[in-house]
Amino acid sequence: MITALAGGVGAARLLRGMVEVVPTGDLTAVVNVGDDTDLHGLHISPDLDTVMYTLADAINPETGWGLKGETWRVMESLGRLGGTTWFNLGDRDLATHLYRTQRLSEGAPLGMVTAELVDRFDVRVRLLPVTDDSLRTKLRLSGGEVGFQEYFVKLRHDVPVEQVRFEGADASQPGPGVLEAITDASVVVVCPSNPVVSIDPLLSVPGIREALTARRDDVVAVSPIVAGAALKGPADRLLVEMGFESSVVGVARWYASWVSTLVIDEADAALAPAVESAGVRCIVAPTIMSDVARSAELARVVLGAHA
Repeated sequence: MITALAGGVGAARLLRGMVEVVPTGDLTAVVNVGDDTDLHGLHISPDLDTVMYTLADAINPETGWGLKGETWRVMESLGRLGGTTWFNLGDRDLATHLYRTQRLSEGAPLGMVTAELVDRFDVRVRLLPVTDDSLRTKLRLSGGEVGFQEYFVKLRHDVPVEQVRFEGADASQPGPGVLEAITDASVVVVCPSNPVVSIDPLLSVPGIREALTARRDDVVAVSPIVAGAALKGPADRLLVEMGFESSVVGVARWYASWVSTLVIDEADAALAPAVESAGVRCIVAPTIMSDVARSAELARVVLGAHA
């Protein structure tokens, strides 16, 4: 069994490539829920949905999130009424959030609801929320603390961050099957997700970091930083704001205590010795996933790194 730690578009693309090279029944993704938010009375799980939609080949190619063939009539009407529209939800995407919210209100845990949605979208990869409990990423800015979606969407992640914390982490427990997915995996893949706000929320859940540290020799990560910058999102700036450099070396140092191997892009080949000096084995390969074929090739490299 292969287990991936996932959050965001980079994770979704790598997982889409992985299903081209391994049986889907052998693949489990433990997914970040720190990005979850409640809006319009709905429970929204952006990372779970982005991964699910991508694996279903239903992702909106124009936005990188939401569903393809989307319309926006509800948001347009809401805007005319003066409602909150900074977080854009498509008409088809709304159905997912309505279903999730209904099932949660009926007492179903998030993992069970996720499994139901995955089945409806005919996805054969097992998607596990890292926890069924409330876990929310909070960022302290100069003007106060905001939730992740306010930072990422409303403020366009264009403001300095002083501190990141994970509200509810101490009281949370790993979701059903999560620890087993880590301990029983032949290899654990850390997708090219934001280390600070996509991967660290997973490690904030009690027991996850310890389970990964125990499996360190079998953990392979892909750097989300290429040539000193994030391909998408604020990973580069957040690493610097947290006191690390925005480079593959910074990523290696962030992960070194529980990751044994880091795959970096060819653009950073000259930094391979510095990565290894951080205590992490380094593999150089093309990591930019511009289509499914390139995602699949990267997946082969990642899985071959542990062979």
